[in-house]
Amino acid sequence: MATNDVPALRAQGLCKRYRMGDQTIEALRDVDLTVRHGEFVAFMGPSGSGKSTLLHLLGLLDLPDGGTVEIAGEGTADLDDDALTALRRTKLGFLFQSFELIPNLSARENVLLPAEISGQGAAASERLAHLADQLAIGDRLGHRPRQLSGGQRQRVALARALINDPVVVLADEPTGNLDTRTGAEVLELLRRGVDDAGWTVVMVTHDPNAALHADRIVFLRDGGVSGETVTGSDDARAVIERFVGV
Repeated sequence: MATNDVPALRAQGLCKRYRMGDQTIEALRDVDLTVRHGEFVAFMGPSGSGKSTLLHLLGLLDLPDGGTVEIAGEGTADLDDDALTALRRTKLGFLFQSFELIPNLSARENVLLPAEISGQGAAASERLAHLADQLAIGDRLGHRPRQLSGGQRQRVALARALINDPVVVLADEPTGNLDTRTGAEVLELLRRGVDDAGWTVVMVTHDPNAALHADRIVFLRDGGVSGETVTGSDDARAVIERFVGV
């Protein structure tokens, strides 16, 4: 965990627009956000609120039409495609609803692939043993994705997201394809990682129970931030109901 005051992630004035025929859709408008090192933040909002768009911009998977994104104090506005790709590989980890594992590779090969691409294969191989123990997948590393349960696939995907020791893990509906019990196990892994290992996690979810695992919930509506709450408060669930209507 970082010891300085530079946030893990900062967005200022983020805007994103899309053209649909003769119409311009404002997907995000003037979004400001700061995520501290070692913090677990969830985004919630109705469909079309901009939460997935925001996650894509924070993950440097898309470019904003206005505003800036900083990763651990490093600005990204003036970076070319190669530099953005390098920053994604070394500073960001991604966890997707659909796992995104390569079917003809073993779990070990899937986990190590980002590190090998970024030239960190040797260090990652040493790190893998600890990660596999943390995530209880040590006896599954030789298996291919089709030989794994949904929960095991998501644990492998989480190991892949963490293998380069990223500044931030960005999780897009990470429990969306899992049953309730398995989803809760994945959320507990994220929670323990934040508490015990200092991970920084930003998660998009529509599930109030998932969001309550975070430290803080940011609500989006119509492309803007409409409010937020800390989950330790007694009325956190009531706040979710008020903002999201669930």
